[in-house]
Amino acid sequence: MNVAEWSTRVAEAELKAVLPRRWAHTQGVACRASEIRKTLGQDADLLVASATLHDVGYAPRLAMTGFHPLDGARFLRDEHGADERLARLVANHSFALLEAEERGLREELATEFPLLEEPLLVDALVYCDMTTTPDGDRTTAQDRVAEIVSRYGDDSVVGRFIRRATQEIFAAVERVEAALAAQPR
Repeated sequence: MNVAEWSTRVAEAELKAVLPRRWAHTQGVACRASEIRKTLGQDADLLVASATLHDVGYAPRLAMTGFHPLDGARFLRDEHGADERLARLVANHSFALLEAEERGLREELATEFPLLEEPLLVDALVYCDMTTTPDGDRTTAQDRVAEIVSRYGDDSVVGRFIRRATQEIFAAVERVEAALAAQPR
């Protein structure tokens, strides 16, 4: 079984029955990753796997800290012995370090799962997550950020984080769109 098939089985087992809307989002994010995989070359499968597993930490049985990137990465590392790069991508997806700071978990996250020094791969995961609605449909990064703020509220931990991360999210999405546009058709 390849890493994409494995990641789908793991995410489905953890999310589908208990969090069907999160599962729909996950499937949409994985679909975006499959669509842009050519841009990542040898890291294409890693992108698809991280897109499929990026929200696994929301599963109630895994929510130890209540911070899904950290909970998901720990689950992948501890229960599945997942590839270190995969766990680090899940832990740091969509500028999670900024949210970790809001939650008082920045040092814990950064120590256990240092950010990968692979900008296109990190940006590609941001792109896939931030151009997918909670129901798995396509959207713009601007609409996605607005949806997140409206769902969680301006003064929530997530609302504060997303406002801080907005410009970085938009810049990451723009870099991926530029890389996609530069590819031969």
